[in-house]
Amino acid sequence: MKSNVGGTDKIIRILAGIVLLAMAIMGIGAPWTYIGIVPLVTGLMGWCPAYLLIGVNTCPLKKE
Repeated sequence: MKSNVGGTDKIIRILAGIVLLAMAIMGIGAPWTYIGIVPLVTGLMGWCPAYLLIGVNTCPLKKE
């Protein structure tokens, strides 16, 4: 799997995932807030299957 999630995108995904999961644990908006696992995992992995399907890549290009 080639990385397709860039730095800023990763930070936003990880923060959003943490906030949603914290809300789920506190019982605010549950069970829908458990979806926070998706942005958290994709942010930590640096790869998003949805980006692959629609052809998006937020990683900066590597100079050779």
